[in-house]
Amino acid sequence: MTMPSPGAADAATLDWLAHARDRVRQAAAAQGARPLLAEGFGSKRSLGMPARDGTETLSMLDYTGVVSFDPTELVVVARAGTPMAEVEALLGERNQVLAFEPPRLGGSGSIGGMVAMGLSGPRRLTAGPCRDFVLGMTVMNSRGEMMRFGGTVMKNVAGYDVSRLHTGARGSLGIILDVALKVLPRPAAEASLVFEPGALGAEADLLRRLNGWLAQPWPLAATATEPDGHVFLRLMGAKAAVAEATVHFQGQGAALLAEPDAHRFWTGLRDRQHAFFSRPGALWRLSLPPTTPTPEPLRDLPRLTEWAGGQRWILADLPAAAVRSAAQAAGGWAELVRVGAGMDTSELQTPLAAEALALHQRLAQQLDPEGAFAHGRLFPRAATTEGMAWTHN
Repeated sequence: MTMPSPGAADAATLDWLAHARDRVRQAAAAQGARPLLAEGFGSKRSLGMPARDGTETLSMLDYTGVVSFDPTELVVVARAGTPMAEVEALLGERNQVLAFEPPRLGGSGSIGGMVAMGLSGPRRLTAGPCRDFVLGMTVMNSRGEMMRFGGTVMKNVAGYDVSRLHTGARGSLGIILDVALKVLPRPAAEASLVFEPGALGAEADLLRRLNGWLAQPWPLAATATEPDGHVFLRLMGAKAAVAEATVHFQGQGAALLAEPDAHRFWTGLRDRQHAFFSRPGALWRLSLPPTTPTPEPLRDLPRLTEWAGGQRWILADLPAAAVRSAAQAAGGWAELVRVGAGMDTSELQTPLAAEALALHQRLAQQLDPEGAFAHGRLFPRAATTEGMAWTHN
């Protein structure tokens, strides 16, 4: 099954596509001198490397609308500028959701920005990441051509899945025009519980217990551990399963949260409105093996842990190299999300291994040889006599 055509639209939409095509071709003709960055509400502008000097912005907010929604097949197709809130409201009418819980940073966000950044919220632990829910998309390449990849069913592609390649690429490989997303029914029941600090032991014991519970048939959808040691569990699923699990974890010492308090907590965590994120200092996001304790020299620093240990937010006013080295030694990696005192935005760039860097160079050369999208939000790029190549510092 192919994607519904975005061209089956009114005159204003077709005019916008013609305008976008002209802008892309102008950027391509400039050979990387004035690259183009597609942007919706700009809610994720502060994440990662800023766009380099000379970058021009293409607003996606005039390219909006739900192209199709099939609640029976659990698929929605929406144009990139469509507000996330609009799509979620439409799904809510049929008791369906985006199960990976995309963050609404600053209270807003567009479908295109959601996929371009590839962010996921608390339910990623068991539902999976944004990339797993992208079935297909339409992309405008550096020649202004509209390319369709994937479709509207899970098994639809032979060969490399280009749709998922664009997910998380921050618009560095082309302009996402519309996206087909798999949706899921809203769970029939939900409950949240909290353990007091220390109730589940020190960090190593806590991580083992959380991951042990995940291996058992409990309807555990999300976990979070606050800096002061409170541990939150989120149960979602069939009514009987949630009720049984609630009784079980209360027997382990957990207290049941009132529904408004639970909603406020998980929404705040999803949208990074939790009080932890307003604390000063350099903010790091660590991806680590879930049962691995936080490594030195980061162990005693303020942290907020999600995904049963898989994602850890840490406030660390340490040299960037020291944080990245500690995470790598523990089998993971560290991303600097917000610079601290004495740091500059160049430290937001995460160094890549030579093999990974070479892979990105080849992808860039194949998908954007003219440098139309070489805006530096994912990697800095510089012109060479052989086309566009990544620079690395």
